[in-house]
Amino acid sequence: MKIYKKILEIIRKRGAAFFILLDPDKLPKNKVRNLVKKSEKAGVDGFLIGSSLLLSSKFEDIVRETKKNTKLPVIIFPGNANQISKYADAILFLSLISGRNPHLLIGEQVKAAPLIKEYDLEAIPTGYILIQSGKPTSVQFMSDTQPIPNDKPDIVKAHALAAQYLGMKFVFLEAGSGAENPVLDSIVKEVRNFIDIRIIVGGGIRTPQQAKSKVRNGADVVIIGNALEKSYDDKILRDFADAIHLKG
Repeated sequence: MKIYKKILEIIRKRGAAFFILLDPDKLPKNKVRNLVKKSEKAGVDGFLIGSSLLLSSKFEDIVRETKKNTKLPVIIFPGNANQISKYADAILFLSLISGRNPHLLIGEQVKAAPLIKEYDLEAIPTGYILIQSGKPTSVQFMSDTQPIPNDKPDIVKAHALAAQYLGMKFVFLEAGSGAENPVLDSIVKEVRNFIDIRIIVGGGIRTPQQAKSKVRNGADVVIIGNALEKSYDDKILRDFADAIHLKG
């Protein structure tokens, strides 16, 4: 569990980890090198690569190009069993435990497991919990699951605890890509006080202030995607890094 342990070390040293989500459908291959170098310089801790809906054949090219230009962790954040690459360092082995669609609870995992073993990818078991964020999101539509209402923290907590008891390393509280609103701070805090494993929070986080608030309420890893896609500005990257790294 080399990458998992590395993430834990980042959390210990910096207070929380800052990962950027790269969407292969939106990121041209010729821009990867510059983005990765700027991100490293700004203090980003690693990269997630994946998409709810893959519209092109660029997935492996983006993974390979990212890995070629960085020593930071490159982790697959898969939308399905087709999003696997031998060039990544690890994969979040997701189970969408907030839904009741068996295809995403275990079906895709069974299809993916043999290839993950063949590629010797580090699999990081992660309980994926979709939470209501306003308008419907891509992951909600593609997964054919309903998000947990954001005024039902007890339901979120019960799912998170189930993930812990199933032996998962992370709980991922997800509002969804392009979400209207991020996961509520109150939900993050209640889950943090209820479970012992690490918490990832993503979706709808548009400002460094929102990111900092997630960390202060218990997030161990913060994922930023859409907020950076229009402009991977040096200052914006640094502001997010400074906000998330509460220990400096």
